Amino acid sequence: MAGVATQRDKLALSGVYEISKLLSSPARLEAKLAGVLSLLSSFLDMRHGLVAFLNPDGSPKTVIGSGWRETSAHLFAAYVPERAIGRIVATRMALVIRNVADDALFSDWPLAEQTVDGSICSFIGVPIKSDDQVTGTLTIDRVGDSQSQFWLDEDVRFLTMIANLIGQSAQLHAVVDRDRDRLILEQHRLAKALSDTKNPGDTAQVKGIVGDSPAIRNVLDKAGIVAKTNSTVLLYGESGTGKELFARAIHDLSRRKGGAFIKLNCAVLPEGVLESELFGHEKGAFTGAAAQRKGRFELADGGTLFLDEIGEISPAFQSKLLRVLQEGEFERVGGSKTLKVDVRLVCATNRNLVEMVAKGTFRADLYYRIAVVNLTLPPLRERPGDVPLLANEFLSRFNAENGVALTLEKAGLAVLTSCHFPGNVRELENCVRRTATFAQGQRIGEFDFACRNDVCLSAILWKGRPEETAARPGFTPLPVLGQPSVGRSAEPAGRSHPHVEKPPRADLPAPVWRRGPYADETDERKNLIEALEASGWVKAKAARLLGISPRQIGYALRKYEIPVQRLRFAPAGRPVEDDPSSPDEDAQVSERENLIKVMEASGWVKAKAARMLGLTTRQVGYALQKHEIPLRKL
Repeated sequence: MAGVATQRDKLALSGVYEISKLLSSPARLEAKLAGVLSLLSSFLDMRHGLVAFLNPDGSPKTVIGSGWRETSAHLFAAYVPERAIGRIVATRMALVIRNVADDALFSDWPLAEQTVDGSICSFIGVPIKSDDQVTGTLTIDRVGDSQSQFWLDEDVRFLTMIANLIGQSAQLHAVVDRDRDRLILEQHRLAKALSDTKNPGDTAQVKGIVGDSPAIRNVLDKAGIVAKTNSTVLLYGESGTGKELFARAIHDLSRRKGGAFIKLNCAVLPEGVLESELFGHEKGAFTGAAAQRKGRFELADGGTLFLDEIGEISPAFQSKLLRVLQEGEFERVGGSKTLKVDVRLVCATNRNLVEMVAKGTFRADLYYRIAVVNLTLPPLRERPGDVPLLANEFLSRFNAENGVALTLEKAGLAVLTSCHFPGNVRELENCVRRTATFAQGQRIGEFDFACRNDVCLSAILWKGRPEETAARPGFTPLPVLGQPSVGRSAEPAGRSHPHVEKPPRADLPAPVWRRGPYADETDERKNLIEALEASGWVKAKAARLLGISPRQIGYALRKYEIPVQRLRFAPAGRPVEDDPSSPDEDAQVSERENLIKVMEASGWVKAKAARMLGLTTRQVGYALQKHEIPLRKL
């Protein structure tokens, strides 16, 4: 018998664990309770189970039964044993009936008659409490013989624990529902109050936020409404979308704008340091604590505290943060004095907190506290109309900081608008600043950008290293040996590379070379051919003569349809003249033979062969791979 008791104890502990996980999941309360009853049927030999929440007068308000469905929820109310429920509510204690057929409380209960000859129907009911008040009941019934009644007392203890968990979960849902209803009413009131006085575009003048697209206007309008309340705000958005700027905007538009705006990135600090940063510490609390120090919550008293990357904090620290949000009080590290603060909390994350709650890595009760109002910031790819505004703004800041007067040409803006920018606004700003730093003139054009010269770091990070991606199926490496470039990769339909090079568009202005000895803008094709002939048809030398890059030479060759076969090379970089009278030959075979000759002349050193050919070392590597030429070692 002792072994059976031990086995039942283990089963009960497992049941409490599984049910607690289910109750902490982010789902509707009714759906979670239906799942609890399904789990109870696995751990207990029960026939039916009911969870009934009661009105103040004791009548059933909401009833969830085994196999509960929202479309048929009203049917379970007929199965509630009202007299037994009244006994549980009045006594505030569990009720155990070994045979309902012999008890007057179940004289009108329809399920009492549904038994088989020789069997009896038992009943167990326990109260569900909230703030020491009975708000509902959890009841089960089972059919068995007299030998199966031995474990009723153990089942009562198990069901009492489950009822306590249900009561806590129901209380948490009630608090969240009240906060949400209050927020919705406040939003409607504020929207109505502002509708007569608000002019379109007022919120677009928020400091630091640039944009006029419908996506950004929508978020700014919501931020302006939410700022008037004290509700906690959770900002969702990819990295680089400007979550800190929107948090500052909410503070500046609120009644707390006279208070402090304190910010902290939760991802950069370990748990121990993060606790000290937020709550402060007393002198001598730990090694190095030479004096008392206020935490961020104290510094933000009366103002706003912005916690970036809230999804990175550990589960242990989440419980400490939850107490501050619930009670508004905390103790410094190493201290015993309780401090109360009045802080408006704005959090931000680029992670999916709902999935983290489902996986158990983020507390559900903390999520409900910080996600009172959710604002999702649009990525830059969803607001392409804002790219020119942002680019010009960043260039203006660069000019002011460095005392220059650079401007963006239409072709340059077209390059920026066509990019994907996985790093969003932050990456766009870096791109503009990098291009402005290396600009050779006062006007920034198409070919001044790194992506047009094959040196864009973002493109490498986005697609991976070229040496690794060249061998992947569907990948087309950069052409070599004078062949034109037609793109970096064969992307599936519907997807685009963030910085993929494209052939020159007919509607873009043609490049005008006004530097070098061959600067004559009247006939660019003639100038190009003369420079190439003077350089022995080596693109790198021709680029130096014209004051442009080898990549721009390639674009110009395609633009003016200069036959690329004239760029086939021979050893030492001397061009191979075409013979119109000679029969057609296989260009691939000719390129392979010429490449082998150059590699032999350079001692099979790729860097030296690249200098002889006027190419880059990477292009020589692609050519060796393309023609399946093994690299020899001398």
